[in-house]
Amino acid sequence: MSLLAGKLGIVFGVANKRSIAWAIAQAWAAAGARLAFTYQGQRLKENVEELAAAFGADTLILPCDVTKDEEIAAVFSEVGRAFGQLHLMLHSVAFAPRDALEGRFLHTSREAFRIAHDVSAYSLVALARAAAPLMTDGGSIVAMSYYGAEKVVPHYNVMGVAKAALEASTRYLAYDLGPQRIRVNCISAGPVNTLAARGISGFAEMLRHYEAHAPLKRNVTPDELGAAGTFLASDGAAAITGQVLYVDAGYQIMGM
Repeated sequence: MSLLAGKLGIVFGVANKRSIAWAIAQAWAAAGARLAFTYQGQRLKENVEELAAAFGADTLILPCDVTKDEEIAAVFSEVGRAFGQLHLMLHSVAFAPRDALEGRFLHTSREAFRIAHDVSAYSLVALARAAAPLMTDGGSIVAMSYYGAEKVVPHYNVMGVAKAALEASTRYLAYDLGPQRIRVNCISAGPVNTLAARGISGFAEMLRHYEAHAPLKRNVTPDELGAAGTFLASDGAAAITGQVLYVDAGYQIMGM
């Protein structure tokens, strides 16, 4: 039997075919899950529609700006009507103004700090709050993090601080939602050549550094992130919650 047969899920954060969210969505669907998708703004609508069409013309695709509570409410209202309940949610949403990812963290503006935390960390809280009433049989919420939440990564700047807040939020949500059998975990992925990653100064150098220093002497692949996301969504991870799973070819264990 497929690992996620009969499971119903929603995916936040697909931007294009290189998105980590898309890799995990494909893996979830291949494992038997039925999925809904969201997009942020008209600019991404066509991309998401084209990709999601691979799962059938009737795939639910909804607009959602995660900084707007009314749009979040509308999404989960529609998902409730279409699915009746929910088992899975993927949070792969992050943003910081480009100028906050350049230069010194010391110069992060108040507004850039607010935006990064609102989009990249608080949105997990808001989405989990809206998803929880639909997860009547329990569920799995998976968020995407990065090593910059734990250690300094040059040019990651305020995004690293926001990811640290995301990981802490994961733990507190896991505690709050545990009695409802809802698990909340993070995948901390090694660098992947996504549209968002290319916005980080020195990203190509980062890829080379990981390949040289990770124990496996290579970078992680999107398929491997999909497999990890499927594990966390499955009953095989039924006793795992509040954790950060490093899927980075072992880079996180290295001291130098």
